[in-house]
Amino acid sequence: MQSFRAIFEPNLAPLAAGHAPLGIHWCLSPAIAAMDQLGADGHPARNLSLPPVPQPRRMWAGGELQMHDALRIGDEVRRVSTIRDVVRKQGRSGELWFVAVDHRYHTARGIALSERHDIVYREAATPKHAASGREKTAPMPGRPVGASWALVPSSTLLFRYSAITFNGHRIHYDLPYATETEGYEGLVVHGPLQATLMFNLAAARGTGIPATFRYRGVAPAIAGRSLTIAASPDAQRFWTQGDGGVVHMEADVGRDPAP
Repeated sequence: MQSFRAIFEPNLAPLAAGHAPLGIHWCLSPAIAAMDQLGADGHPARNLSLPPVPQPRRMWAGGELQMHDALRIGDEVRRVSTIRDVVRKQGRSGELWFVAVDHRYHTARGIALSERHDIVYREAATPKHAASGREKTAPMPGRPVGASWALVPSSTLLFRYSAITFNGHRIHYDLPYATETEGYEGLVVHGPLQATLMFNLAAARGTGIPATFRYRGVAPAIAGRSLTIAASPDAQRFWTQGDGGVVHMEADVGRDPAP
């Protein structure tokens, strides 16, 4: 709990006494693999429960949260995960495989939250792409902003979040790997890190914790560059935005009563 707060404060929503901060569930029940079970990218080698997926590059694509009960400090939390769907698509960059996983988080009181987690597997970066060190992105049209937080995610922030989530993906801490092998412009800011910030801004600016929170990745965010977490004037839409107006992640919420 203290480690999580040290990473995100002051950008955490105020909650009722005893409630765990929003987004901490992404730090629970990480995949545990021995060193000899890791792939070249630092992720655990493909889970045996997954159907064969040939693409090696794994990215957090998005998902949806449904809040049933608040997680409380001291709760014992059990996560149950099942594969919902595996879909193959052809994209501009080649063959893509989308895997949807359902997570349900239980406490002694019952189910606290459920989540659909969307993962995309992409083809390996080509030598030309990797040598360029570029992931092409484009700015989005300007959007009216009702509230925002601003920060510059540092390599230390990324390292600390990788540690608290037991995430060995090298694009978050190994600069030569991220730029020369994967073809990014720098270290990549975690998707759930950005989602945590948007989720907390949604709770801080709305009428409490949203009942639903839908989020998706748009373009990679890079460490060392400005990052704005923004809310629409009606506090229904949220996004993270970088230099030049590039939107990295976006989300929308449902405001039915939530815990």
